[in-house]
Amino acid sequence: MIKEKIKQLAKQSAPEFVAIRQYIHAHPELSYKEFETSKLIQQKLTEMTIPFEIKATTGVVGLIKGKNPERRVVALRADMDALPIKEENDIPYRSLNEGIMHACGHDVHTSILLGAAKVLNEIKNDFEGTIKLIFQPGEERNPGGASLLIKEGVLENPKPQAIFGLHVHPGLPVGKLSFRSGVVMASADEIYITVKGPGGHAAAPHTTVDTVLIASQLVVSLQQIISRNRNPFSPSVLSITSFQGGFTTNVIPSEVKLMGTFRAMDEDWRFKAHELIRKEAIGLVESMGASIDLHIDVGYPVVLNNEKLNALAVTQAETFMGKENISETEMRMGAEDFGYYTHLIPGCFYRLGVMNTEKGILSGVHTPTFNIDESAIEIGMGMMAWLGATVTT
Repeated sequence: MIKEKIKQLAKQSAPEFVAIRQYIHAHPELSYKEFETSKLIQQKLTEMTIPFEIKATTGVVGLIKGKNPERRVVALRADMDALPIKEENDIPYRSLNEGIMHACGHDVHTSILLGAAKVLNEIKNDFEGTIKLIFQPGEERNPGGASLLIKEGVLENPKPQAIFGLHVHPGLPVGKLSFRSGVVMASADEIYITVKGPGGHAAAPHTTVDTVLIASQLVVSLQQIISRNRNPFSPSVLSITSFQGGFTTNVIPSEVKLMGTFRAMDEDWRFKAHELIRKEAIGLVESMGASIDLHIDVGYPVVLNNEKLNALAVTQAETFMGKENISETEMRMGAEDFGYYTHLIPGCFYRLGVMNTEKGILSGVHTPTFNIDESAIEIGMGMMAWLGATVTT
C-alpha cells in the first residue's frame, strides 16, 4: 500500500534530512544569494538521479516521472532564503553567517522537499504522473522569487495542474497540520513617501514649510482612509513603519521620508486603496505648501487556496495523519509569494505544526530565537510526498 510505503520511507530517511536542515540552518543565505544552498540541492538531486534545471540564477527545478507521466503533473514548492536577523539560539547548528538566520523556517521547507523527493523517487513506479520539484529563491524580498521563476517558465513544460506548498507554524503543535480554503494570506505592497519643502529655523516656522508637521498629519490621514473606506468585513492594514527627518533641535528639515506596508485580503480593494492613498497624500501635502514623491511598490498578491484542491488535500491529510490531527488554519495578514502561483493554477498552501511546549520551542517566525521540533521534518516529508503521489485534480 502506497501510504505505508511513504510512511516507512519517510521514517527511514528522516535523520538524513534533519541533518541537511541543520547544515542549511548553520549556513543561511539572503534572498537571491542562495548560491551554496542551491549547490547543495543540486548535489542531492544528482545523488538521487533526479534531473533538474536552474532558473532565476539560484532556483532549482526537478522532475520525477512516475507511470504515465503525462496523465497528471503536480508541483511541490519550497523556498530557501534566510533573513537579516542575528540568531540568539544556543544550539550546535547555530548560524555561522553573522547577522543572517533561517528565522522563517525555509531551511525546514527545503529539507522537507528534498526528503519528499527521495521518497517519491523511490516509489515512482507506484503512482501516475509527474512531480515537479520547485526550490525557489527570494521569497522574503520583492519582487519575490516566485514571480521570477514564473517569468522563466516554471509553470510550463510540463504545466502543473496543481501546486502545493507548506509553511512551518510555530503556534501549532508538532504532529498537526492546518488548511484553509479561499483567501488565506494577504497581499503586500510597500509604500515610500518623501515630503519636501524649504526648511529653516525652528524658531521661525512661519518662514518655512514644516515638513515634520505635514508628514505627521499625513500618517494620521492615511490611517483614516483605510478605516473609513474599506469594507469592514474585508481585513486590511496600513502601517507606516519608518519616519525619518531632521538632524538637530533647531532646524525644520527640508524633507521627511516615510515608509510602510499595505496589506489587503481583496485584490479589487487593494488597487482602489492605492488610488485613494495617492489622491489623499498628494492633495494633503500640496495643500500645505510642500511637494511629494510617492511610490507604491506593488508586491505579492493574496494567497488563494483553490476550494476543490484544498478539500482534496484535507481529505488526503486526514487519511494520512488521522482526522484528529487536521484543523482549519487562521487567515493571516502576513504575505507569501506563493500567491503568484495560486493566481495562475490551482494551489494549496498549508501549515505544518512545529511547536513543542515541553521542549520550550515556542518562538514565532522572524524572531532571533525561532526553532522547530525536528520530528516535524519526517511528518512534512511524508505528507508532501503523499499529496504529490495521490491528489488528482
